Amino acid sequence: MNFTGRFGYIYVALAAVLWASSGNASKYLFNSGVSPFELVQLRTTIAAAALLSGLAVWRPSLLKISMKDLPGFLLLGISLALVQFTYLFAISKIQVAAAILLQYQSPVFIALYVYIVYRRNIGLLTTASIAGAIGGCYLVVGAYSLDILHMNKEGIISALVCAIAFSWYSLQSEHSMLRYEPWTILSYALFFAACIWSILHPPFAAFTHNYTSDSWFWIFFVGILGTVLPFGFYNKGISLIKPTHASITATLEPIIAGVIAYSFLGETVELLQILGASIVVLSIVLLQISKSERA
Repeated sequence: MNFTGRFGYIYVALAAVLWASSGNASKYLFNSGVSPFELVQLRTTIAAAALLSGLAVWRPSLLKISMKDLPGFLLLGISLALVQFTYLFAISKIQVAAAILLQYQSPVFIALYVYIVYRRNIGLLTTASIAGAIGGCYLVVGAYSLDILHMNKEGIISALVCAIAFSWYSLQSEHSMLRYEPWTILSYALFFAACIWSILHPPFAAFTHNYTSDSWFWIFFVGILGTVLPFGFYNKGISLIKPTHASITATLEPIIAGVIAYSFLGETVELLQILGASIVVLSIVLLQISKSERA
C-alpha cells in the first residue's frame, strides 16, 4: 500500500476516536437532562455554523459550488440528519450495544451497492475483512448476551435505517468528491442537516434552554470535535481509500468507546470483548495487505 493510502486509514481512525469520545460526552449530556432531539439540533447547528464560518474566513473558495449540484448536497444533508435521528431513536428503544452492532452493518450495504450498481469486484480480502469487522463488533459490544430477536422492532428497524443512511452518505460523498473537496461536501451537508432539524424541531428551541456552563462545554465538544472534525476526517479517508474500506475501519469506534469507558468510567471488559477488538484490528490490517482491492 502506498503512503497516501495509509493516511486514509489514519484519517478514518481519528474520526473513530472522536466519534467514540463524542458518544461518551453525549451520554453525560443525556444524564444531565439534555434530550436527544435538543442535542441533535444543537450539534448540527453549531457544526454547520462553525464550519461555514471557518471556510468563509480561511478558504472561501471551498464554498463555491454549482447551483445544479444543490440537490445532491440536499440529499447528503437529509442522509446526515437521518443518521443522527435514527441512531438516537434506536438507543432510546433498544440497548446501546445492539444499536451500535446494527449501525455497523453499513460495510455490508456499501459492499452490496458497489457490487450491484458499480460492478466492482469486492474481492476475497475485503469480504473477509467485512466479516471479521462485523463479527468483532458483535463481540466488542457484548451482543452475545443480548436477545436481539425479541427487542423492540422499531428500535431494530431504526438502527438498520441508520446503517443504510450512513452507507448512502459514504457513497454519495465519494461521488461528490469527483467535483468538490471533502470539506466543501461536509459544510453543505451539515448546512442542510441543520435546516432540516430546525424544521422538524422548533427553530433554535434547544438554544433557549438554561444549560449549565459544564453542559455547554460538552455540547460544543460534541458539535465541533464530535461532528465537524470526525466527519471531515471520514470524508478525507473516503477520498483516499474508498467507502467500503473506510466503513470497515470506522468499526474501531466501539472499541475506542470501550477503552474510554474502561479507563474513565470504570466499566469492566470481558475476554470475549477483547477477542472481538483483536478481530476488528486484524480485519483492518488485512485490508492494508491488499494493494489491488479498491471497493
